[in-house]
Amino acid sequence: VEPNATIREIRLMFHKLYPRWYPARQSIKLDPKGKSLRDEEILQHLPVGTTATLYFKDLGPQIGWTTVFLIEYTGPLFIYFLFYFRMPFVYGLDERFTSSPHPVVNLACICHSFHYIKRLIETVFVHRFSHGTMPLRNIVKNCFYYWGFAAWLAYYINHPLYTPPSYGKKQINFAVIMFLLCEAGNFSIHVALSDLRRNGSKIRKIPYPTKNPFTWLFFFVSCPNYTYEVGTWISFTIMTQCVPVGLFTLLCFIQMTIWAKDKHCTYLREFKDYPSLRMPIIPFLL
Repeated sequence: VEPNATIREIRLMFHKLYPRWYPARQSIKLDPKGKSLRDEEILQHLPVGTTATLYFKDLGPQIGWTTVFLIEYTGPLFIYFLFYFRMPFVYGLDERFTSSPHPVVNLACICHSFHYIKRLIETVFVHRFSHGTMPLRNIVKNCFYYWGFAAWLAYYINHPLYTPPSYGKKQINFAVIMFLLCEAGNFSIHVALSDLRRNGSKIRKIPYPTKNPFTWLFFFVSCPNYTYEVGTWISFTIMTQCVPVGLFTLLCFIQMTIWAKDKHCTYLREFKDYPSLRMPIIPFLL
């Protein structure tokens, strides 16, 4: 292998010798317990001498992130409709195809559908993935999470005995405004992050606020897309006043806080001039 060879080129060489292990399935490391090397890294720039030992690990069958997201987000969209239209096998024959007397139920269906349709559009037209694939086995776990919670939320929100929010229209209107603002903010952040990787570049850059006011949250947090996402589900919880939605929101917040902290630490490690005012997900707090 030439000293100026990239890890991607080494993966391709390995694949040529062993066709079973295509590049996305390979993890190439300098140390068995270390991190996988990135495609763009050059061999002679790594901490090795005139000879180097690289360690290979089989990551197992892989699936593209775009396909993963399309599967994950299409499920909740259609599962919710099964409960909204009160199919006979859900609530029983007496309640089939009957509409709810509460307008908030219709509004919740519109908001829930809008959220996942937006996600599907972003997956196809906006997102740029630093890692092209993920292990195929993870798709079952991810779908169970998204699809299962969608069914649980929909069951209670569309239930014949569902009771509307305590403070009526004021509570609902406030939640809808908050929901739309958070959705707009989330979309704006995704577009801003996508613009950092135009022309297929995988080089990590520091995201900064743009002229779009929704991106100004970058002044205070490293992952405002997660901040807006949590805000979306908090507003949906207020709108429906439903305990399962609140529990789902709490789990979302915990998971996204973990992701945000990891990403924040990566920024701090890779960029010495990273803005010191930023927190991972909540301004000035967390």
